[in-house]
Amino acid sequence: MIETVASGVAELVPDPDRATAFTLLLDGAPQSHVDLADPTHLEFEYVRRIAAAIDLSAPPGEPLRVLHLGGGALTLPRYVAATRPGSAQRVVEIDGPLVELVRRQLPLPAKAAIRVRVDDARAAVEGMREAGYDLVVLDVFAGARTPAHLASVEFIRSVARVLAPAGRLIANIADGPPFKHARAQVATIRSVLPEACLVADAAVLRGRRFGNLVVLAGRTPPPIAELSRRAAGDWFPGRLETDLDRFAAGAAVVTDSVAVASPNPPEGLFSNRR
Repeated sequence: MIETVASGVAELVPDPDRATAFTLLLDGAPQSHVDLADPTHLEFEYVRRIAAAIDLSAPPGEPLRVLHLGGGALTLPRYVAATRPGSAQRVVEIDGPLVELVRRQLPLPAKAAIRVRVDDARAAVEGMREAGYDLVVLDVFAGARTPAHLASVEFIRSVARVLAPAGRLIANIADGPPFKHARAQVATIRSVLPEACLVADAAVLRGRRFGNLVVLAGRTPPPIAELSRRAAGDWFPGRLETDLDRFAAGAAVVTDSVAVASPNPPEGLFSNRR
């Protein structure tokens, strides 16, 4: 089905290989994949990398307080609800008509404690109480780009404020060579949450193509060995980068006065989607 929402044209495309699964496209760009019968099935590789970071944030099955900035089809909130029953989750999604479309066509499990708020991610975070979350998942895209006001150190400070002392930010950054945006984002995040690593497809890290880089950052060291094993064992093996001084390559911390949106993906990147 196709429907116009606030952020563009939303399309729910049935998965030909999974009878209960759908891909959400926004203006042709894949945003989410959901299997209603199996919320632990994660089709997109970067989503599996985020899920690995969530899995390793606490003992298996232990409930977490999770703030999701960016909703889409609510893939990760469904995953957390299935793998960590009793978790308190809040989702902030700016596109109200999209939220209603997802609720109507891809309903949430009845017992999932998932609250969805229609709001701008930064405005919502700035009004939240201190230390209220164990995890903040930042995966906001307007079309195929992350907005500029979510790329500054002022915003990251607001995120850090709502994290518990041992809490972590998991941020999805989309970029390609020479990774000017990603390097600046790593420098910006680490200026506030210094204990960090990132994981991505090896070809992306080698500068061969545009892709998703997932940053895990907090005030305590991340579980490097476990994350590395999970990345290496993925359907599409990833690589963990721990030398973020080298990766950032001296990039300056981004402030509101100079922040820009993430770059557009290369033309045709999504043209071969199923």
